[in-house]
Amino acid sequence: MEMERQNKKMQVWNMLAEKIRKLVEESVSNPEELQEIRIRTGQPLLIQMKGQERVLPDPVHPYLVTKEDIGETMGYICHYSLYAYENELKQGFITVEGGHRVGVAGKVIIENEKVKNIQYISSLNVRISHEVLGCADALIPYITENKQICHTLIISPPCCGKTTLIRDLIRQISDGNEYIKGCSVGVVDERSELGGCYLGIAQNHLGTRTDILDCCPKAEGMIMLIRSMAPRVIAVDEIGTSEDIHAIEYAMQCGCRLIASVHSLDMDEASKKPILGDLIRRRMFQRYVVLGQDHGPGKIREIYDERGRVLCRN
Repeated sequence: MEMERQNKKMQVWNMLAEKIRKLVEESVSNPEELQEIRIRTGQPLLIQMKGQERVLPDPVHPYLVTKEDIGETMGYICHYSLYAYENELKQGFITVEGGHRVGVAGKVIIENEKVKNIQYISSLNVRISHEVLGCADALIPYITENKQICHTLIISPPCCGKTTLIRDLIRQISDGNEYIKGCSVGVVDERSELGGCYLGIAQNHLGTRTDILDCCPKAEGMIMLIRSMAPRVIAVDEIGTSEDIHAIEYAMQCGCRLIASVHSLDMDEASKKPILGDLIRRRMFQRYVVLGQDHGPGKIREIYDERGRVLCRN
């Protein structure tokens, strides 16, 4: 495990321009706490650690990122071939070895009313992939019945660790434990955050019975998995569109159990969302897990059943 941590650290360090790399190395004593590195041309270098933003090297004497820093970093990320990453760039991000994701902003090139590419890149957001094996241990007993998973919706504000939590849920459902018999799990990983696939290989631990559709739209991917891989459980992160909701309903009707997440402050706000609110009122999900930052990222604030009764509150 320690070797894996060191490898992931070096994967991040090695993609950064030399000046930025030195500043990050000098400022971050524990890479496990690093969440984001924000690199914007002409602006201070920012990092996110444990939910707190920091200016490097310090707020009084910030390092201002240059266009050369952006170019050097993109060169390392794309191995000096932007063309080879055109398909990923048009989605606004690139997934690199280790499952880390680099968000990209700049001049968008449109062709036939669709995004073709991004040029003149001016901003990068390096999001560090973290695995916390066992972080779903406390949740599993609440979302299983008779050795099967319940339809579960995870409700969370941004940066509360929901993706890390879902990742460990997938692993435990796939491998099985005392609460659930191991079963096939289909993952639609639209933004390469759950599996963190690099050249088609998952960089994160998602279990022995897990199949991943990487960089695939959620709604289309759920239907593809049902037709091709016959999963017992389907997992998706950050649902939102009407197509996503309709695909979830279809998957449930096909007998698949669902693990999904949505950005929302609490149960009340989630219930007011168009279409999703209708699923909640119809009690399609059996469990609702609300995360919060009061006790740290990924910590459970409340768990409700399909009738809105509180099963757990921290």
